[in-house]
Amino acid sequence: MAERSIDRAPSTSSSVTEAEAYDENEKHGTLSETEGGFVKLKSPEDLEFGDGDNDDERAEMLPAEHEKPAQPTSEASVRSSFIWMVVNTLATIGIVFTNKAIFSDPTLKLAQLTFAAFHFFITWLTLFTLSRPRFAMFTPRRAAIKEIIPLAVAMSLNVILPNLSLAFSTVTFYQVARILLTPMVALMNYVLYKSTLPRNAIYALIPACIGVAMVSYYDSLPSADASVKTTSSLGVIFAFSGIFASSLYTVWISSYHKKLQMNSMQLLFNQAPLASFMLLYVIPFVDTFPVWTEVPINRWVMIMMSGMFACIINMSQFFIIAQTGPVSSTVVGHVKTCSIVALGWLTSGRAVGDKSVIGVFVAVGGIILYSIVMLKHKAQQSKS
Repeated sequence: MAERSIDRAPSTSSSVTEAEAYDENEKHGTLSETEGGFVKLKSPEDLEFGDGDNDDERAEMLPAEHEKPAQPTSEASVRSSFIWMVVNTLATIGIVFTNKAIFSDPTLKLAQLTFAAFHFFITWLTLFTLSRPRFAMFTPRRAAIKEIIPLAVAMSLNVILPNLSLAFSTVTFYQVARILLTPMVALMNYVLYKSTLPRNAIYALIPACIGVAMVSYYDSLPSADASVKTTSSLGVIFAFSGIFASSLYTVWISSYHKKLQMNSMQLLFNQAPLASFMLLYVIPFVDTFPVWTEVPINRWVMIMMSGMFACIINMSQFFIIAQTGPVSSTVVGHVKTCSIVALGWLTSGRAVGDKSVIGVFVAVGGIILYSIVMLKHKAQQSKS
């Protein structure tokens, strides 16, 4: 593949809310991939996802109206940027583990569409609040429903399939598998738009893919120790289906930004309520509901916490996009990935010498190397 590249940051956040999936793309002045997020783009390097991963310059360029990110120019702005990055990181980690706890309840595990509709509503409510004159963080723009429907369907799959993966997988496998968003989006952009990556970036993605394959194999092996958490076959299937759906959504987002001349906030403001409304027609036929009066109070608290984390992620993403550059964004993305993977490992009951840990290091190391290559490539391009 030639060297006319488009990159995107790896998606490292829960795919529940995709504003994050846009962040890297917007940050780099392009959309591809992210989250975020979710949301996406052209070539890999967004995030989050990326999240965010997600998240990028793939095949989608931000609309002309999209403002260039303002770099911090004072001690106060630097402090503000750091605080928002910490808040975003903690909220992303919080939403993944909170959702995992919610899905660990058998009575809630199969109510995924209802849960997604709830998050879409929370996302819309957050964006509606941020668009009010009191905050004026972005100006809403309307798009015809018929134009948004395909993207809303993709957005729903982009959230539901990864959440099902989280429900039937360990947190470690769930997060490591999301690393495949980067090579998958790159492949889709190459096939659809002939967008290419630098050769060294492609080489870096090879160990990332190998590492994910190793984790997929070892993490799904049955364990004689009941205290060791493993990933089921359904978890693996949902994970890879979710990767495909999220990647397709990422690529579509890119074209929709150009087609509708909207930035990520404006586009998500149109998508979220439509996706939530459409799910209402499917929920009665797909979801298995618990007896609501028998759901423990602590589960209701977790559901509210999940919605709160989604709000915080969307809000903090706005400030991160505006105040930080690609290096900061990439570092934050990797911090989130490594933190979630490490905490997931600690709670999995696995020994330090478990073979899947090798795959974790190979996958994470590969995606970090890829990010370094892409940042250097962008720096060289900006100088020439």
